[in-house]
Amino acid sequence: MDFSTLLARSRNTVSTDQLLRHQLLWMLLLRIILYTLLLAISYIFQSSQFDIIVIPSNLFVLLLLIVYPTTIFSAFLLLIYQGNLRKFGFIQTLIDTCFAASLIFFSGSSSSIFTSVFFFPIVAGGLILPRKGGLMAAAAATLQLGTILFLEFHGWYPAYLQEYLTYSPNSPMVILNHFSVHGLTFFLAAVLSALFGRRLQKTENALSDSLKNFDRLANLYKKIFDNISTGILTIDEQGIITSANAAVENLIGCSTSLELVGQNLAAVFPNIELSEANRRLTTDFLKDDGNTVRIGYAHMIIQGSKIDQQSSEPPHKIITLRDISEIEKLEHQVRQTEKLAAIGMMSASIAHDFRNPLAAISGSAQILANEFSTEGTKSYANFELTNIIQRESNRLIRTIADFLRFSRPEHCHCNWFSLRSCLDEVLQVLRADPTWPTTAQVVLDFKGSIDIWADEKHMFTVFNHFILNGLAFCPAGNERITINAYETTTENDCDAIEISFSDNGQGVDVNMREQIFEPFYTTRADGTGLGLAIVKQTIDEHHGTITVQNGEAGGGIFTITLPLPQ
Repeated sequence: MDFSTLLARSRNTVSTDQLLRHQLLWMLLLRIILYTLLLAISYIFQSSQFDIIVIPSNLFVLLLLIVYPTTIFSAFLLLIYQGNLRKFGFIQTLIDTCFAASLIFFSGSSSSIFTSVFFFPIVAGGLILPRKGGLMAAAAATLQLGTILFLEFHGWYPAYLQEYLTYSPNSPMVILNHFSVHGLTFFLAAVLSALFGRRLQKTENALSDSLKNFDRLANLYKKIFDNISTGILTIDEQGIITSANAAVENLIGCSTSLELVGQNLAAVFPNIELSEANRRLTTDFLKDDGNTVRIGYAHMIIQGSKIDQQSSEPPHKIITLRDISEIEKLEHQVRQTEKLAAIGMMSASIAHDFRNPLAAISGSAQILANEFSTEGTKSYANFELTNIIQRESNRLIRTIADFLRFSRPEHCHCNWFSLRSCLDEVLQVLRADPTWPTTAQVVLDFKGSIDIWADEKHMFTVFNHFILNGLAFCPAGNERITINAYETTTENDCDAIEISFSDNGQGVDVNMREQIFEPFYTTRADGTGLGLAIVKQTIDEHHGTITVQNGEAGGGIFTITLPLPQ
């Protein structure tokens, strides 16, 4: 059974006033039926072969002419009445006792065969109005019966009853006994009907509360069912879809999930196999627009769905569906990442093993170069060759060092140190390199009292890469790099030091500003693509940020922000 059916059933609840109104209408209908049947009985027993008292036909028809219009008017009034329905019910029970008393009075008083008609308003009042309805009807019936007996005792009754009532006992004790027995019976019936009415009312209230709770839960479950991101289908034992949530509609491109209900699962999903339960399976689904979506699905038996436990038919099943196209892509990327990580670890191990032989080659080339330099011009060619070996060996050593530094980053150990002192050491090392251009100018445009909180060894490497990277893009013979530093406040109201490196080159292309920090990405013929990647890795380790922009006069500006301890 789907949620729509459950929700429709739960909405059939009626309020207490509606229920009481229906019961009163039934009571009015039963009144019509009762007096119509009494007319038929009276007509049957009018024959002289029955020695009983019956009401004359003209009087009975007159009584019916009073009962029918009164009942019809009461029913019409009940349909439009918006007042107190209990008060309306009390009035109707009193009217019924009056009708019963009139019938009894004109059909023989104490000898009437219709005395039991009093039980109709008593029982109806006790069931419909449990607390007071039956007792009020019993009291009214008792009083009216007493009035009828009083009139009979004094001979005040219709003339056509004289031949019947002349021989009836008229002793006060007999009249009192007749009155007390019927009165006690009336009140006993009122009490019993009230007890049954109270129990019926409690049952109805409990049922009404249960239906309201069911209505609330059905709405809640419907909302949960429709808002789950995973597609959910339920099928019966014949494979017919009995319910589907909105996620299935989004998954397969159906206009509404209600279109799936009633269709065979094999017709909608022809490639789904339900032979193995509780397993994650996959299939391809061709949508109406021609696109294919990769679906992962699983199914299980709905416990307790078999009505007959001895039945051999398969029980109902629930099927979960999900688009796993992105998940499979991510899994592929993870596998590729794992492969690259394994290659990286192997490469780092190989690079580490290459570093010692390269150092030996470089040292040997240095010794040969020194020997060839003493021999003069005859060994000049050998001297140039050994210089090439030494230069390229040193370049490979630096490349391997950068690769190992990137693949095996060290944890930073922060402390306070002077920014200017660190930059002076970097420049001293760079200027000692024979390849350093003599025309290069590095300007430190900040106060010498600025201290930063970082790992000095790591920042030495960062500053070294920034200066060499900027120098590579400066025009030859007019290389100029400016370094600025000042204290600032981040968006989180934290103190920080901002350091910028500006060059007078062509600047950085907007489309390349994200790529230049990726490993092995370079635009230089002699570059390894690891310098700025190491810089980005180191700044991230210090919980800092790095930005790239172009200056107003041209050239690139690399700015790093290093937070200070709070």
